Order: sequence, then structure tokens, then C-alpha cells
Amino acid sequence: MSRIGKLPINLPAGVTVTVGKDNVVTVKGPKGELSQDVNPDIKVSVEDGVLSVARPSDEKAHRSLHGLYRSLINNMIVGVSEGYRKELELVGVGYRASNTGQLLELSLGYTHNIFMLLPAEVKLETKSERNKNPLIILESCDKQLIGQVCAKIRSFRKPEPYKGKGIRFVGEVIRRKSGKAAGK
Repeated sequence: MSRIGKLPINLPAGVTVTVGKDNVVTVKGPKGELSQDVNPDIKVSVEDGVLSVARPSDEKAHRSLHGLYRSLINNMIVGVSEGYRKELELVGVGYRASNTGQLLELSLGYTHNIFMLLPAEVKLETKSERNKNPLIILESCDKQLIGQVCAKIRSFRKPEPYKGKGIRFVGEVIRRKSGKAAGK
């Protein structure tokens, strides 16, 4: 039995979950609204503020989908009630970030600046203080979307292991390598 799939989900105050036709689960909350298609074999039920996910048999396909859909629905409930927040920092001399609305402008040591238009569901904020690395702060109710946007921003200049320059998450530890002088 899936240990994650068996766990019931308690719905916080202000969050409503509806299971529509074609097994579409819609979650509404104070931060937004999300929906997810669920495999027709998996049954989603809501009783007395508790959501449960059940599977018809112990086949391998049903077992794998059971935990998956429970996790996806739980992430949607957490997203519409609390939201998700990611912070990226730019480490490097002359690296800058600024935004005008949803347009992010990055100066990452290339010959040109990089412009990226973010989706409307993601709130964008940039901070630049003296003697501190510039920060990019992203907030959204959709965990998958915010992760995808972070991965795209990070791909412009990944952290390198020698000097540690690049775009990284706040608090992320980069495994550093010693230069060629230490190899002798």
C-alpha cells in the first residue's frame, strides 16, 4: 500500500475542493484557483473537510498513480492556502537584476542583457542592496510553474564550482573545487 497515498489531507479554512466530471479536481483558496486532471481509475472523495485518494487494485500502475495524485492535490491545497516562495541570488561581480512589472532584466556578464517575461501567475520582485548579492524573489500558488520558472532563470548562468559565480537559490551550497595549483 502506498504510504503517501493512504494519508488523508485535511482541508484548511477557506479552501474548497470540487471533483467535477471527467475526474477534474479543482481547488479554490485565498491565493488562487488550480485544477488537475486525475486518472479515471483513481477515486478522489471529500467528506467532512478531509480529502482522501483511493485506488481500485494493487497493480503496479495503480500503486504509482495513487501516491502521485495525492501529492499533486496536496501541493495544490498548500499553494492556494499558503503559496510558494523561491529566492534566487546572483553571485558575481557586476551581476544585476531588475524588473518592470513581469519583465525581468538580467545582467550576467554576457555582451547583452537577458530579458525574460514571466507568466502572470508568478509575482516577481527584485532587491539590490549595497555589499549584498542581488535577489530575485518569486511567489506563486502553482508549485510546478514556479519551479519551472526558477529552473529557466537559473539556466542562464548556472553556479560554477571554481569561483561559485552564477545564479543559485538562497542557502544553496555549491560544492567547490580547488584550482589547478592544488592538484600538484
